[in-house]
Amino acid sequence: MLSFHNMRVAKYYSNSDIRIEEAPRPKIGKGELLIRIEACGICGSDVMEWYRIDRVPLVLGHEVAGVVEEAGEGVVAYKKGQRVSASHHVPCGSCEYCLNGHETVCDTLRKTNFDPGGFAEFVRLPEINVEKGVYPLPAEVSTAEATFIEPLACVLRGQRVAGMKRGFSVLVVGSGIAGLLHIALAKANGAGTVIATDISEYRLKAAKRFGADQVFLAKDYNADELLKINKGRLADLVFICAGSPTAIAQALDSVERAGTALFFAPTDKDKTISLSVNKLFWRTERKMVSSYAGSPQDHLEALELIRTGKIKVKDMITHSLPLEKIQEGFKLVVEAGNSIKVIIEPQK
Repeated sequence: MLSFHNMRVAKYYSNSDIRIEEAPRPKIGKGELLIRIEACGICGSDVMEWYRIDRVPLVLGHEVAGVVEEAGEGVVAYKKGQRVSASHHVPCGSCEYCLNGHETVCDTLRKTNFDPGGFAEFVRLPEINVEKGVYPLPAEVSTAEATFIEPLACVLRGQRVAGMKRGFSVLVVGSGIAGLLHIALAKANGAGTVIATDISEYRLKAAKRFGADQVFLAKDYNADELLKINKGRLADLVFICAGSPTAIAQALDSVERAGTALFFAPTDKDKTISLSVNKLFWRTERKMVSSYAGSPQDHLEALELIRTGKIKVKDMITHSLPLEKIQEGFKLVVEAGNSIKVIIEPQK
């Protein structure tokens, strides 16, 4: 039996070694919030073992939704019992990056975080997170749906950076959860033809369900296939949601003149790709861009898309598991088989 002063957390040591441990419940200070975590999604970045293996053990989890358990001195905007989501990283709002619309590369954003991560019963939000990154949940958005605010915010930002316009043809390379959100958002924003690829038949069926007009197994796809189904043109926008060099090569071969490729997914550690500058860029006006994370405004826009049902995220949830089964959840995400979105519910 846990004492009132302790809580359960899922401590990450590796993708195959996640332990349920007891930890002190965070104590909050002035301007801070204590959030009782009701749901936290497992992100693809959570299973990037190479990225954090030298910093373990850690409590991961950033796609959170829950209830305010305690409000610190001076907090007037939020009260106990209020349903909220929150950003784990928040920008300062006043540096050169922020003032020029690049909030997600702000130094402050890279330093801010939850205490601990969302795979815990309770999380402390530092004062800056409370000031800049808390999103009250309307009644029509469930706690589970609210875990999509952060990943959808990232996708929103990516499509804006890439210059998404109504009528554009779109190729989504990789139909995991990020790819599916790109498909759904592109369709909601008036894309013309949306084509999706993946190595999994299961995910391609999901891609069709969430708006893709045509789907291809990666091994069967090439740019000539795209020309056949897209009126003799390549794609105006290509969203690269898979990190394999083969997938990236396919993606770059598929960008139309004056089109844009968005690098949305990272590769494995130390992977590199080679580019033919002449073939890709000379006389073509093609662009390669990247995006990272989402700003507070992106999160608010994502919440509104979910609230209005413009993006039906509820249908993307395939597994909801208690904290004790988080190892099973990580296995589902690592294997990338018959799962789309896996959510952990620490209070169950």
